[in-house]
Amino acid sequence: MLTRVDQRTDRLILKLQAYTRFSEEDRAALAALGRAPVQEASPRHDLIREGDEPRTVRLILSGWACRYKTLPDGRRQIVGFFVPGDFCDLNVYILKEMDHSVGAITRVGYIQIAPDEMERVMEARPRIARALLWHELVTSAVQREWLLNVGQRTARERIAHLLVEMFVRLRVVGLTQGDACDFPITQNDIGEATGLTPVHVNRTLQELRGDGLIELAQRRLTIPDLKALMRASMFNPNYLHLDHEGRHLDAND
Repeated sequence: MLTRVDQRTDRLILKLQAYTRFSEEDRAALAALGRAPVQEASPRHDLIREGDEPRTVRLILSGWACRYKTLPDGRRQIVGFFVPGDFCDLNVYILKEMDHSVGAITRVGYIQIAPDEMERVMEARPRIARALLWHELVTSAVQREWLLNVGQRTARERIAHLLVEMFVRLRVVGLTQGDACDFPITQNDIGEATGLTPVHVNRTLQELRGDGLIELAQRRLTIPDLKALMRASMFNPNYLHLDHEGRHLDAND
């Protein structure tokens, strides 16, 4: 787990700099958010549950988590994954109660940031405010893409698309190693995120392996040919907005 204060927001800064270029003062302001005590959630335990009162903004420092909804009979739909550098609902504290839950997939390290501290940073640092707005717009874009995934893509396309998306998101924050990355989500998790049964997920993963598009073993994903997997899933990265022109601006000019 990240423990040094000056390292805690490194992933967040890498992610937000895909949207705009920061000055040293901007980076220092984001680093200051990392001074909150580090909290931990055990694997398969909730950080916050539906119905709870949200009072803070949570920033994931290490591990994987998910946003999910459940039906009264216990059936669960995962509607988003969180990796290091992700906020769990940036503006959720304005609600009276949570309308979804956030659960840890692995052991998760995170910090809780007071709303007034977030607002202070956004008011004082316009570039940070703009980057955080892009962050929220991209979160909405990802939700639209997931809806398209479940509504129109085949099982093969759904799973391939999810694998590409997570690999690209991890690459942005420096958590890939060449064509590989840690991938701790289970086949049940994939099924709950794509609307497929575990049996269907298993069969589809075997097909992708058989076609040489992925290697997935011991919680590690390798994508030998990313462009080929993108074609197989009809993946268009535009919804992640990683080529936003603001990142090319020199913030010190």
